[in-house]
Amino acid sequence: MRLAETSISNPKVEKAPAFTTGGSLLKKSPRSAPAADSSVQPAPLNAFQLETVSFFTQVFAVLSLPRSVGEIYGLLFSTPEPLSLDDVQHRLQLSRGSASEGLRWLRSLGAVNQVYLSGVRKEHFTAETSLRKLASGYLRDSIDPHLENGPARLEALESSIDLQAPAAHFQQSRLGQIAGWYKFFRKVLPLVKALAGKF
Repeated sequence: MRLAETSISNPKVEKAPAFTTGGSLLKKSPRSAPAADSSVQPAPLNAFQLETVSFFTQVFAVLSLPRSVGEIYGLLFSTPEPLSLDDVQHRLQLSRGSASEGLRWLRSLGAVNQVYLSGVRKEHFTAETSLRKLASGYLRDSIDPHLENGPARLEALESSIDLQAPAAHFQQSRLGQIAGWYKFFRKVLPLVKALAGKF
């Protein structure tokens, strides 16, 4: 999907929908509201930045993460200089809340680095490009908790089976499959983390 560059160069910033529905780059409203600071003229994104934002929007969607998180990471990844929260908000035409929450998510995943610039009070951010750190952050926050709860969930499933019921044998076989999957992921996860460390 290619984003229209002309829609990014509009100096007016629309009020984006709630964070959970993503940013405004891929879905614009016909009614645009002026930016809170009318003196801010967001620089238009170049073709590479637009394509990168589109790419990471789709990647993060596969991981069930909000669209605006992918947009923010794509912008930081494709921009050589560190960007502040204001830069992110205006250049992607996001609401203040979406930009702030998106950066918070990315920081919790270890996907962005905080940068302090001499003489500048605002926090600035750059994209983390180490696959090891990105994978570790995502696995820690999204996969590990489910695996840690695995034994308790398996016990709950086992206790739910009525051994006197006609379907007991079928249910036990399905439970065995789930237990096998759990053991597989417990073995594979360290390998995934080790492989990610090579990049």
